Amino acid sequence: MTLTEREAPAAEPQPGPESAPAESGNRARVIQLLVALAVITAVFVTTGLGYLLLFIVILIAIVMLHELGHFVTAKWAGMKVTEYFVGFGPRLWSVRRGETEYGVKAIPAGGYVRIIGFTSTEDVAAEDEPRAYRQQPFYQRIVVASAGSVMHFLIAIVLALILVLGYGTLSNNIAIGSVETWPGVAKTPAVLAGLKAGDVIVSIDGKTFANPNAMTDIVKRSTGKPLVLGVERDGRLLHITATPQSGKGITVGGQRLQDRGYLGVSITPASQSVSALGAVPAAFRTLWQVTDQEVTGIAQTFSPAGLSAVLHQDTNSRAAQQVAENPGSAPRPVSIVGIANLGSQAEQAGLYSVLVLLIAINVVFGILNMLPMIPLDGGHVAVAAYEWVRTRRGQPYYRADITKLFPVAFLFIAFLSVFVLSGIFLDITHPLQIPGR
Repeated sequence: MTLTEREAPAAEPQPGPESAPAESGNRARVIQLLVALAVITAVFVTTGLGYLLLFIVILIAIVMLHELGHFVTAKWAGMKVTEYFVGFGPRLWSVRRGETEYGVKAIPAGGYVRIIGFTSTEDVAAEDEPRAYRQQPFYQRIVVASAGSVMHFLIAIVLALILVLGYGTLSNNIAIGSVETWPGVAKTPAVLAGLKAGDVIVSIDGKTFANPNAMTDIVKRSTGKPLVLGVERDGRLLHITATPQSGKGITVGGQRLQDRGYLGVSITPASQSVSALGAVPAAFRTLWQVTDQEVTGIAQTFSPAGLSAVLHQDTNSRAAQQVAENPGSAPRPVSIVGIANLGSQAEQAGLYSVLVLLIAINVVFGILNMLPMIPLDGGHVAVAAYEWVRTRRGQPYYRADITKLFPVAFLFIAFLSVFVLSGIFLDITHPLQIPGR
């Protein structure tokens, strides 16, 4: 997803026309690719992982839209773009149109676009040098380098618009999606209390909620304690008494419940409908709320206390499980494995949960990619800005020696790799669970 992936010094050499597969062999390659995709799809579907496969496809599409941002702006700026590929590694199929080769590679771990002359160290043919990224005006380089992250926020605002048009704006109240049945339990607290799908809980013991998580927090710590719920049903306000029950020893849908209070319902934040005219500002407010939450979360995760909490989870299984069952209770890295797992859960929970998760994913990708550190997109923006500041009027354009950044970039990549591996480990051993009940 980063520009360095497209132009890293260690990447395969810039291909010439002869390195692309012959057009005559593409039909056979297309057939092989379609057969492989059919087999992969069949395996996922027959093993009950169709939701997971669908979300992986969505993630790849998001990555390619990120790369499309770089691709379109580079073409607009007149830069030479030689490749636009899904995946990495050996080519499975490709086709050349003009000076650009489009195709699919064997490792479906994202994608890339190759723009010539992206760094000062890259060798570029003399005839192509005028169209190299490094030769373009400052504003064009900034536009191209940041276009991927901009694309993420464009995706997020479109998804937010769909969300508010379809479901309205969120409130601090809680809507009951369904009333659960628990194996081995005759009647759940929700059934005993007479709660129904579609009910909206607006208060507990006469107190309204300061945020969407407040209701769940109260229920968690109220095992065996009767709670008076203010419930809106069919336009009426009812007062219903429910007594949360401990989830110890209970497994629902393959998820082991904790030793804390549950009502036995699936829940989502309640929404308020908006008009078509009010949808656009509501979508931007939703995007701002998500962005504010994610910026706070990123800052907490990378703070000394956050990194200490992550290390504690890596070395303490009980702590890791507690965070997995209570997302947000402590900083926790989420790898692509965790994103796919959450996506699968969200798809089963419904379109609303999918949209919220995809908005958050795009916001996080957009923010992280703009961190001013090579090899991220923001690192290339920082280099371009530094060169512009160092260039004096009437003097040749200053070119930064990017090799001086390699030691810092290496340390950053090493730290990031350890962090990602930590996330993968936690996502495999203690998968996050979308809050509910």
